[in-house]
Amino acid sequence: MKTTKRLEQAMTKLYEAFHHGTLHPGYCKYCAVGNICDNTDSWIHLTDAHGSMELSYIGQLNQKLDRKHFGYLPSELLLIESTFLKACGYSVPLMLGSNKPKAPQDKELLFKGLYATIALLCKLDNIPNVMDYTKLLAFENDVPVYELREVFS
Repeated sequence: MKTTKRLEQAMTKLYEAFHHGTLHPGYCKYCAVGNICDNTDSWIHLTDAHGSMELSYIGQLNQKLDRKHFGYLPSELLLIESTFLKACGYSVPLMLGSNKPKAPQDKELLFKGLYATIALLCKLDNIPNVMDYTKLLAFENDVPVYELREVFS
């Protein structure tokens, strides 16, 4: 399957963060967008609240100037982060007293967050969801609908 450069880079960073234990939804340098942005927190100035979809003045200015950060517009970064946080069980935007998971680095929880995030990244680039495994299990009359090589091409 052909992907875009930004999708490939983002998925690689998220994959490595997941497997190296450097993915944490509650910290702006280690959340989904923090990892996409090379573990920097410069992206937090695009909004006034972690997990918010509302652009700050700086975010609006960057958006209007069509400035991309690691290939993504400010509004896309906020959508990515919000999607990741919600899928990990957070209520957004993050604020004192917001709902959050008891074990935010639980691998199953992080997998759910990554699954939703990667699905969104694919949607943003108009690419079929690379995490969709349903074709692997599709069958008719006890025969697989797709050959294995068709699923991964």
